[in-house]
Amino acid sequence: MGKSRNSRRRSAAAAEAVVEPVDGGLAQLIPDPERGRAWTLLIDGAPQSHVDLDDPGYLSFEYQRRLGHVIDLVAPPGRPVQVVHLGGGAFTLARYVAATRPRSTQQIVERDAALVQLVRRELPLDPNARIRVRSVDAREGLGKVPEGWADLVIADVFSGARTPAHLTSTEFLDEVRRVLRPEGAYAANLADGPPLAHLRGQIATAAARFAEVAVVADAGVWRGKRFGNAVLMAADVPLPVGELTRRCASDSHPGRVEHGRELRDFTGGAVVVTDAVAVASPAPPPSVFR
Repeated sequence: MGKSRNSRRRSAAAAEAVVEPVDGGLAQLIPDPERGRAWTLLIDGAPQSHVDLDDPGYLSFEYQRRLGHVIDLVAPPGRPVQVVHLGGGAFTLARYVAATRPRSTQQIVERDAALVQLVRRELPLDPNARIRVRSVDAREGLGKVPEGWADLVIADVFSGARTPAHLTSTEFLDEVRRVLRPEGAYAANLADGPPLAHLRGQIATAAARFAEVAVVADAGVWRGKRFGNAVLMAADVPLPVGELTRRCASDSHPGRVEHGRELRDFTGGAVVVTDAVAVASPAPPPSVFR
């Protein structure tokens, strides 16, 4: 018989935080007192991932739930898929895919080898999950994936809370397209704040390489009122905009999906990003993590 909720809380409260230097800074694994074997990963104080080892289908972070909707909608329910994760964190989304789509095959590309070692030791993956982890740069690792292999490529890469410049360009997206099957999809976690120049540029860049683009963010981010996350989904086939909209609107932190003309109007003629002009995403203000 499983533990009661109260006993699970006590076991979590008794767990101690794990603090360890990794290549990208100081990593902290903080136990979640509300969930028995759940942990939050922070790097230099910035929250990166939340993992519940007893319930990998649970997604605590708002942006990860939105990426979870993309995973749910990229293929019929339960069908195994092939996924490339650029950026590993605590492997939250790979665990989610393995839990919701058994027999899926996944590749995680996470350049921080010390972080990978920490997560493998403290938050071990299901040994039966078909998940391979490579400790190399995201673009380098993507280059090693066979052409047309992936149903889904997810980019969630941050260094010092900023997306590296070489993962924001058309040349990067050309490599994403090479890896995707013709009906495959690309999803990215983007972060920006007023005046949203980075987000507009990333939408324009995706639209230059994919026939369909949709973006979900909360109203405060869309209005340029605060710094926050936006999840972009792109493909060369029609996107499940209606169902994505319904799921995001019913979330505990509702998100609004923009697509088509409204998204083009928002982009406002932003310049497409190439390797020659690419810059990292803006750093979040210190108040974001307080």
